[in-house]
Amino acid sequence: LMAPTGRAAKRLSESAQLPAQTLHRGLGFQPHTRQFNRDAEHPLEADMVIVDEVSMLDQVLAYHLIKAIAHGTRLVLVGDPDQLPSVGPGNVLSDLIRSEICPVITLNQVFRQSGGSRILHSAHAIRKGEIPDLKNHPKADFFFMSREDPNEIANTIVELAIDRLPRHFHLDPFTDIQVLSPMHRGPCGVEHLNELIEERLLGRDTPGILRYGRLWRRRAKVMQTRNNYDQEVFNGDIGFVSDVNTIDQNVSVTMDGREVVYPFQDLDELVPAYAISVHKSQGSEYPAVIVPVSMQHRLMLRRNLIYTAVTRAKRILILVGAPKALRMAVETVDHEHTRCTGLRFRLQADLATGGTTIAPESELLQEEY
Repeated sequence: LMAPTGRAAKRLSESAQLPAQTLHRGLGFQPHTRQFNRDAEHPLEADMVIVDEVSMLDQVLAYHLIKAIAHGTRLVLVGDPDQLPSVGPGNVLSDLIRSEICPVITLNQVFRQSGGSRILHSAHAIRKGEIPDLKNHPKADFFFMSREDPNEIANTIVELAIDRLPRHFHLDPFTDIQVLSPMHRGPCGVEHLNELIEERLLGRDTPGILRYGRLWRRRAKVMQTRNNYDQEVFNGDIGFVSDVNTIDQNVSVTMDGREVVYPFQDLDELVPAYAISVHKSQGSEYPAVIVPVSMQHRLMLRRNLIYTAVTRAKRILILVGAPKALRMAVETVDHEHTRCTGLRFRLQADLATGGTTIAPESELLQEEY
């Protein structure tokens, strides 16, 4: 079992109750040489390889994965093509599906929410290009709060995250509530929301040290922004500052139950994480999600972005913003930024010349593992 990121691999392991790892770790990536130990000559030793969150898989990493699959090994790719594409080049999952060279099975039963969940119905509506029902119901799990002014949107989000959601739903504002924003800048962007939320949660008088333009204090919620194989922490991992040591010049962060020590010079690998970008949330899920929907973010308002944000929520989802902005997001398909890739056509051409052997769908479905 593998996934593109550490967070996605951890969630896969929790769901399957089996060990899972990142693709880089599974393929034996060597950060100093930028090479993979697993390749055509030293393939993965498995009867079946299952990779989750494949919408995040870029073309380069997909190449190294396929190269490490031995003859006779089954490869099962799991992902949602309606989510945001990979940060890196390519559009691997969509190209594989549209090439029609391999069996594609659509999973229709949702286990994250019950059948009556408004989060679920809203996600289905958005995926089809329809505006979800915005009428609020007291016992629902999806709410829309109409706000036009960006500063008012930001203030409402802070009140929800700090006071209203913890009080009404008994949620921990540090661990259970995640704000997801389409952009980093602006009044309701990631950076400003982090400043507002941290000030309310930690107060102004909590001591700390100033590094890289940020105040580092105990209990602060932070996120790792790049893979660090020496520390065994990965892009998207979230933790909490447990100690700030001015004598030894380091900061300790608790991540997934273990303590990671960062020398002051490595603190540029961390950013505040009360609010994160929708892109950074891929592969993760949270008990409660709050999303600003502002016309200030109109350059980023796309159906796949709002769909990705909505599908991160497990128990509670709140959209805060302008109905006009939500409509723009739902109705805008990202044709302008469609990726021009040749993978689909090369796969089809290879199959036409007999270069690829694909198991019939009936065989794949009838086998038991």
